[in-house]
Amino acid sequence: MNFDIDPADVAFREEVRAFLRESLPADIAERNKRGFHFLRDDMREWTKILNRKGWSGPNWPSEWGGPGWSPVRQFIFEDECFMAGAPWIDTAGFKMIGPVIMSFGSEEMKREFGPRILNGDVFWGQGFSEPNAGSDLGSLTTRAVREGDEYVINGRKIWTSYVESADVIFMLVKTDPEAKQRGISMLLVDKNAPGITIRPIIDIGEGYSLNEVFFDDVRTPVKYLVGEEGKGWSYAKHLLDLERAFSAEWPRNKRNLEQLRAMAGRARAGGERLIDSPGFAARLAQLDVDLQALEWLTLRALYERKGGNTLPVGSLLKVRGSELLQKIGEMQVEALGDYGAYFYDDPHATPAGDMNWPPGPDYAPGVVADYMYRRATTVYGGANEVQRTIIARSFLEL
Repeated sequence: MNFDIDPADVAFREEVRAFLRESLPADIAERNKRGFHFLRDDMREWTKILNRKGWSGPNWPSEWGGPGWSPVRQFIFEDECFMAGAPWIDTAGFKMIGPVIMSFGSEEMKREFGPRILNGDVFWGQGFSEPNAGSDLGSLTTRAVREGDEYVINGRKIWTSYVESADVIFMLVKTDPEAKQRGISMLLVDKNAPGITIRPIIDIGEGYSLNEVFFDDVRTPVKYLVGEEGKGWSYAKHLLDLERAFSAEWPRNKRNLEQLRAMAGRARAGGERLIDSPGFAARLAQLDVDLQALEWLTLRALYERKGGNTLPVGSLLKVRGSELLQKIGEMQVEALGDYGAYFYDDPHATPAGDMNWPPGPDYAPGVVADYMYRRATTVYGGANEVQRTIIARSFLEL
């Protein structure tokens, strides 16, 4: 497979860089270069800026309202945006439920949600996992019973990311309790519908992005059934493959490794540098090799998405990318030395003037918080142990 970069794509990279210099607000860029949780307001503002340019759906074809970029240009755009400190556009909207709606949803659903996603006017919560149905989604028990033109939902979801600031929840429910996968349907539900209770889950880094959600006789219109009843399992597999490919997090891995290299090159107490330690330098070099391999695997996945590839590339990317992110994070905390043992308050969640940051390197705040949060990368989107089983089965069947 030929991954040579066309000169036109090189020129496109320069165009993206120029646009970022002119259009990305400096305060947003500064906030997003640290590892604390993003702000919805930043995401909304940036999406609207991109939409005015026609760039808000980099992975969307032109018939959906996106720019219709090639896989290489999608890769270049996301790489440059992340390195510049731009916030992510809503991943759930653009890379998960959005493509499912545009591929399987009704024309009415496409007209209602497509433009709102592109303009950052709607944010999403993902209601898949349950206390007894995490990676094994076939065991979910949340029920949806049709009553006239509505579904009535009862059940419970957990680890629902960012639903506290979402507008709509896309969720898997059992519409036929006697069937297993064939009894699962996908519904869209207004986050503020009567009967929904959201309970926060504070993570190990003292951040808040996870929730437990209870549904007690929650009603949603039948028009918010995605595709056909009983096809939710098929749509979920399509969606989760997109999520796992995103979990490679190539731009984040690249930026974190650059930060680690810069940290290792700074003098510490006594004047020594970690980069001069043969053991540390060798480990850093291995991470660099792993990152280059991840880059090529990501490009391969993008190229083969339209080619009917039967390999579980999403699972491969998820395993490699998530584990590399954790390895880089571990070495970043190691490079912090004593400052790696200190908890730095999230400046976005702390009242002005209440932060108690100690003296130390300016790159320290956010590193440990991001490292702790990324412990979950090998679990969300389907645990890596499950992904390895998918990979093994695929190769055995081939």
